[in-house]
Amino acid sequence: MTTPVHRATTAAFYVQSILAFGLSLAAVTIGVAYMPIGPWERGFLALGLLFLVSSTFTLAKCVRDRQEIQAVTTRVDQARMEKLITEHDPFEVKNL
Repeated sequence: MTTPVHRATTAAFYVQSILAFGLSLAAVTIGVAYMPIGPWERGFLALGLLFLVSSTFTLAKCVRDRQEIQAVTTRVDQARMEKLITEHDPFEVKNL
């Protein structure tokens, strides 16, 4: 049995992700603020942006949680299989 390779996120990728998110959020926020529209439309776009950001974080958390559950299940199944293999004696004679 082979164990799955766990690739850790590098610090550079983490920082790049944070900067990209911050920059894109700032750009859209500035775009909504300086758009030549009325306050109701601007408020609608701002609330839409806020909902989009919060739902993105929620989706990312759900995906991460699902992957962690699958990893734990895989480890438990692998441990059970290893226990069965170590306890099995192919030369044991069973009396009926």
